[in-house]
Amino acid sequence: MLETLYATKSLANRLVLKQRLFTFSMNEGELLRDHINQFITLLNDVKNVEVQIDEEDQALLLLCSLPLSYKHFKKTLIYGRDKLSFEDVKGHLLSREKLDNKFGLDSKADRQASVLVASKKRDKRCYYCKKLGHVKADCYKL
Repeated sequence: MLETLYATKSLANRLVLKQRLFTFSMNEGELLRDHINQFITLLNDVKNVEVQIDEEDQALLLLCSLPLSYKHFKKTLIYGRDKLSFEDVKGHLLSREKLDNKFGLDSKADRQASVLVASKKRDKRCYYCKKLGHVKADCYKL
C-alpha cells in the first residue's frame, strides 16, 4: 500500500520523500550497513517519483546523516578533495565498519559494555589470597 502511495508523482509525495531523505539520520550504535541500506532505499524512493539528486549531493547527504561520533571521519574524508561520489563515501564507510569489527569495536554500546565488565572484574576479591582483581577460580596461587 505504501509503495502505491509514494509511487504517484504528486507534489505532496515528492515533498514527503524529500523530507524523509533530508532529515534521515543514524542513531549511535546502529549498524552502519543497515543505515546505508535504508539510505539507498530512500534514494530509490525519491528517484521513483522522478526527482534527481546528483552523485555528490547523495554523498553529502549520507555524510550528513551520520552521528556525531563520525565527525573526524567526515573531516578526513572530505579534506583536500574537490569532488566526492556516493560510491566513494559508501566504500570508505564500509571499510571503516570492517576495521571496527576486526578490532572488536562494533558499536559504542559494545565498547561501553566491555568497560563495564572490566570494571566489575576489578572489584572482585579472591577468597583464597584475598587480593582484588580476580576470583578464586582464577587465582594464580592455587
